[in-house]
Amino acid sequence: MIEIKHLTKTYGVGDDAPRALDDVSIDIADGDITGIIGMSGAGKSTLVRCINLLEQPTSGQIIVDGQDVTGLSGAELRQYRRRVAMIFQNFGLLAQKTVLANVCFPYRAATGKITDENRARALELLDLVGLKEKASSYPSQLSGGQQQRVAIARALACDPEYILCDEATSALDPASTNTVLKILRDVNRETGVTIAVITHSMDVVEKICKNVAVLEHGRLVEQGSVAEIFANPQTHAAKVLLGRVDWDA
Repeated sequence: MIEIKHLTKTYGVGDDAPRALDDVSIDIADGDITGIIGMSGAGKSTLVRCINLLEQPTSGQIIVDGQDVTGLSGAELRQYRRRVAMIFQNFGLLAQKTVLANVCFPYRAATGKITDENRARALELLDLVGLKEKASSYPSQLSGGQQQRVAIARALACDPEYILCDEATSALDPASTNTVLKILRDVNRETGVTIAVITHSMDVVEKICKNVAVLEHGRLVEQGSVAEIFANPQTHAAKVLLGRVDWDA
């Protein structure tokens, strides 16, 4: 379980310093697919970068399976990050490496080498995302949707407990988006991995998420089950995201 408690992230010092996150508290249950949603500038990407400690929170706690991870460093931080995989909007693949080498990259990063067992596992993961036949190709030879599927395979390479998806489908066409979302849904069902989906799309949330948290200007303004929020949004931010306001008023 990920417990985000009173998380604040400021840039600069003093009371007037801009706050990307302002006293945010969210629980992400084990095995859940939770959507964290908001318009541009709501603080979504900052939040996900704080969860895996690419950004250091100014205050507050991130507690994972009962352990406060916000103060981790060195080997402990590296070990924690192996438990928390990231899937980015821009895929983050290494252009000069083959698809297989990209999926194997976490093994090299963790141990300094790639074994035959690692390669066999990487091919299994490529098969899982329907791209085993592309193992010898390079990212430039793949479509955007295919590159994102490779990124999912890479994220799964070290058997993470958590996957953080930062706008993972925003650069994709509808068909590719559906393919990627189905893969994430199936991985969650088959492995029990916990997934946090950072997005501005309520359509994405509706398709695969169980629960949702709504951010606005760095603050948590609404959270609950997807069914509850969609049926009866309470805040202006949620209503805007759902298209429940008169935009021409």
